[in-house]
Amino acid sequence: MYLMVEQSGYLWGIMFRGSSYHTIDAKGRIIIPARFRELVSGNGGEGLMLSGMDGGLVAYPYEKWAEVENKILRLAEKSAAMRRFRRVFIGGSSDCPLDKNGRILVPPSLRQYAVLEKDIVLVGVLDHFEIWARSKWDAENRRLEEEDMQNEEVLNEIAKLGL
Repeated sequence: MYLMVEQSGYLWGIMFRGSSYHTIDAKGRIIIPARFRELVSGNGGEGLMLSGMDGGLVAYPYEKWAEVENKILRLAEKSAAMRRFRRVFIGGSSDCPLDKNGRILVPPSLRQYAVLEKDIVLVGVLDHFEIWARSKWDAENRRLEEEDMQNEEVLNEIAKLGL
């Protein structure tokens, strides 16, 4: 369900939350959970834009993807690293329409990048969700606990959130 909350004069869209464990089929299709499909259809249509990031995939509804592209276009920073990021992130993106069964077809290049072979996890990250190979997701959780949660700077950042 899509919920809008106004705080300090700004309208916040609260969207994708939670994790879902799935499999990717031999053709590269993923079933998008119903709770995520509702948010996709409420944000610009019946499909997603996918790209690679941090060893997984990011999945944005069309309206949110347009916001990402506009932010990238407005970047004042024109360093070689930011040009490369834009080239790879936008150049590697793919339009993935939902089929009548609520599935998307992940292109081979993105499946290869994220090493999506069978067991996967869809992870809600508020304005988008991520698609991870199960083994990589488990490693990401371990890294958080074993490294990040031992780092005083990270703990201070989390404390600033009031958590």
